[in-house]
Amino acid sequence: MPIQKSTEYGTIDISLEAVANLAGGTATECYGIVGMASQKLLRDGWAELLRKENYSRGVIVRQDGNSLILDLYVVALQGIRISEVMLACQQRVRYTIEKNLEVKVDAVNIFVQGVRTVE
Repeated sequence: MPIQKSTEYGTIDISLEAVANLAGGTATECYGIVGMASQKLLRDGWAELLRKENYSRGVIVRQDGNSLILDLYVVALQGIRISEVMLACQQRVRYTIEKNLEVKVDAVNIFVQGVRTVE
């Protein structure tokens, strides 16, 4: 179900996939995140890195009344403090969604699917 905004010129429908792409793009810009991962791990436990056009596969957007709950699946950089980097990422994603879409975000849950080194 899309997010609907009413303006003096009419209504705007924002799809949940567009919200997912915005959240995924914002998350990958954060320091310490290598990329978005698929929601499901592959057979041998490796996470698949998603390309820019597939970020919505790594984000689940749920509506709870007038607010959103986001679940992000990411691959982190090896050698970082995961808790601090993910907290900063949560704050940045929440701020970006609330500022651009003017929709309240109740929660940003981040699931680290893997850790990789950058060469």
